[in-house]
Amino acid sequence: MMDCDTTGVEPDLALVKFKKLVGGGSMQIVNQTVPRALASLGYQPEQVEAITEYIAEHGHVVDAPGLRPEHYEVFDCAMGERAISPMGHVRMMAAVQPGLSGAISKTVNLPESASIEDIESIYLEGWKLGLKALAVYRDNCKVGQPLSDARKKPEEASAAAAAPHGTRPVRKRLPKQRSAMVTRFSVAGAEGYMTASSYPGDGVGEVFLKLGKQGSTLAGVMDAFSVAISISLQYGVPLEKWVEKFTNMRFEPAGVTDDPDIRIASSVMDYVFRRLALDHLPYETRAELGILSAAERAAQLAGQDPATLGEEDEDTTEMAQSVPVEHPRATSTPAGPAGPPPSEAAEPAPPASPTPAAAEPHSSMEVLESQAGRTADAPLCLTCGTKMRPAGSCYVCEGCGATSGCS
Repeated sequence: MMDCDTTGVEPDLALVKFKKLVGGGSMQIVNQTVPRALASLGYQPEQVEAITEYIAEHGHVVDAPGLRPEHYEVFDCAMGERAISPMGHVRMMAAVQPGLSGAISKTVNLPESASIEDIESIYLEGWKLGLKALAVYRDNCKVGQPLSDARKKPEEASAAAAAPHGTRPVRKRLPKQRSAMVTRFSVAGAEGYMTASSYPGDGVGEVFLKLGKQGSTLAGVMDAFSVAISISLQYGVPLEKWVEKFTNMRFEPAGVTDDPDIRIASSVMDYVFRRLALDHLPYETRAELGILSAAERAAQLAGQDPATLGEEDEDTTEMAQSVPVEHPRATSTPAGPAGPPPSEAAEPAPPASPTPAAAEPHSSMEVLESQAGRTADAPLCLTCGTKMRPAGSCYVCEGCGATSGCS
């Protein structure tokens, strides 16, 4: 907002950065201080222009035309071709710390190859140098990273350049007879059907959605969208990419569903791809996307590992059949006219109706409600449907971490 390249004592992330935008796409941010620095170092205007163009294209100053190697270190950044070493961040903070009464809001950037031992040594050195606080960040350690130093890594670019131009993905068609899973769903009263066909033991390869009356515009759009999804899956697009793009998409109809694993959906697309993820993606992939079933969320709250659900489950049907059934003893009736005729024997009493089991709690809020015997005034999470927990003046979801508007 103040037209600054850096914030405080934090070095610039890179001379050329790419920022992901909330609505999709990215924005290129170029350091505006480079021309002034080159002028201060004594370079002529035409040299400054050539070096600046080189930096805008390559993102670094290495081998820039006319730039002397002894001036490379002037343009070192937190990431990129010439990155400041992690210990350099720590020592710079140690030099500034004596002049400050509080801690320093600054991150020590580490490369993607950093190990646990590297991070341990950084914290130990920060303690030895008297830092009041220290934060670390390893490059690409998060699924979505808002800032990065380049659109494509150099090794990826070289691999793409080395690949033959005529290489194209090959479509892997489903067999004529394939297994499929049909799901009937309802989102805010809008009912529909989803058919997901799978390769034999190799994941989903076809999705068809039925929504709206036959011949309507909505039905036609859903049919065309289904064909597009199916063809892309058969050409090798991973299902998790579709899930990542279409979950949390918001439009009407949106609201309560009839699915116990997905209580609230922000749209039909949101529900469809959450259901596909629960049915066809492994737990590790879904955990990164924040999509868990009701049983997995309950296991998390109980301190169990949701990934182990089902491994030690016992067969309840077999257990029920193995329990010996004790029949009531037959009462002996004396022979003779004093005994009642068989037709007048007392009929057995009807079995008692089973008491309905209490609903299993899925969050600490629901546990407190069951103990207090009343329902708390807390909303359901719009992302996963779990009842949220008060956090100050807002609410936070223990299932997926979403909030009701506060950070």
